[in-house]
Amino acid sequence: MIPAPVVAPAAKPPPAAERVYVHVKQGVLDRSYEGGTLLTEGDLAEAVGVSRTPVREALLRLEAEGLIKLYPKKGALVLPVSMQEIADVVETRLLVEQHAVARLVPSPPPALLARLEELLAEQQGHADAGDLAAFAVADRCFHAEIVRAAGNRILAHLYDQLRDRQLRMGVATMHAEPSRVAKNLVEHGEILAALRDGDGVRAAALVHRHVSWVKVMARGDA
Repeated sequence: MIPAPVVAPAAKPPPAAERVYVHVKQGVLDRSYEGGTLLTEGDLAEAVGVSRTPVREALLRLEAEGLIKLYPKKGALVLPVSMQEIADVVETRLLVEQHAVARLVPSPPPALLARLEELLAEQQGHADAGDLAAFAVADRCFHAEIVRAAGNRILAHLYDQLRDRQLRMGVATMHAEPSRVAKNLVEHGEILAALRDGDGVRAAALVHRHVSWVKVMARGDA
């Protein structure tokens, strides 16, 4: 007798509030909802197919993360990226990333170098397709791999907390200056080459120039 096939239980859909949270957060990060956009509970409930109650729960969570500002009886305002936020993120990134490259030389793990090569190819593919949101994700992963490889878990955790802010800024700056996509690819290649050569001084200088550019462009000095 042939045994009956085992049927896996259907995956339970995420809670309604989680679906709203993911929908709005993704829209903010990829600029579907740009800074200054006013979101209403009714429109979001209709877009996701839920009642207003989970919408309120999701919006409270997003406000706590600093992505939106709630206005009673009006809706939620998507907060634009401020100069202070950019400056704070750049300063934190420089402290962490320059420390990381210094820790990795003169002998970065071969697995890291191979992974960075993969991410460069992935970024090139997204650039060719014109997908800036996906490019920003791969861009951020390139830097995060370097930080994780340095071996300090506390710093890696701190860096991961910057993820959403980095993605949002990355998409915004590339929309503002499309030529930055090609420049990012070149500069990532230079950072990878410096790591492969075990040149910590050059790697740190390249990271400083690459990361600082976001703040320079935001000031209008670029």
